[in-house]
Amino acid sequence: MVKVRQSYAEVTATQRRMMKAKEQAEALAQDWYKRAQLALEAGNEELAREALSRKQQQTDEANALKVQIDQQAASIDKLYEGMQMLEKKILESKAKKEQMVARARTAQSTQKVNDMLGGLTGSTSMDAFTRMEEKVESLEAAAEVSAEMGRVGGNALPGSAESSLESQFKALEASSTVDDELKAMKGLLSGSSEDKSKSSESSAKASSPEVEDELAKLKKDAGL
Repeated sequence: MVKVRQSYAEVTATQRRMMKAKEQAEALAQDWYKRAQLALEAGNEELAREALSRKQQQTDEANALKVQIDQQAASIDKLYEGMQMLEKKILESKAKKEQMVARARTAQSTQKVNDMLGGLTGSTSMDAFTRMEEKVESLEAAAEVSAEMGRVGGNALPGSAESSLESQFKALEASSTVDDELKAMKGLLSGSSEDKSKSSESSAKASSPEVEDELAKLKKDAGL
């Protein structure tokens, strides 16, 4: 692209020089024509003829330059169009290159991620996280079971309001139970005494006088 621009600049500069030379030739041709007129008016036909000859030379040179300028103008137009097309292609190629670089980087990143995901098998960090999660879930389940057992057995956490309330009710229930058992025992004891007295009376009634006499004698000998 740089070379094309340099060539275009050189050709354009040459074109401008030829246009300037053509303008100068046309101006000189005009001057020689005026001199021919001046010589003819002065009656010097030979000098007028020489001036016209010089004027024709400049005219011929200007015409030749005009032909070159016209021919070179078409070449310059084509060169300019080619330069624009080349610049457009260069810009398109640059943009395409940047897109390809971006796509390559994306593909590399995707491949790295896929490789990392593909390597997450067997004894890897993912399995470690799975084992850790299972352990945490096991600990949570054990904690829930322990809490449920504590609620069923009436064993609340020490120092809590529920623990204090439970202990008070347990004391009342224990006291009531003790009273009930003591009353039952008294009833049993009183019933047993009555049964024994009745048994003694019945046995005394059932004993013969001889037995009673013998018993009295034994008590007397024993000092009772």
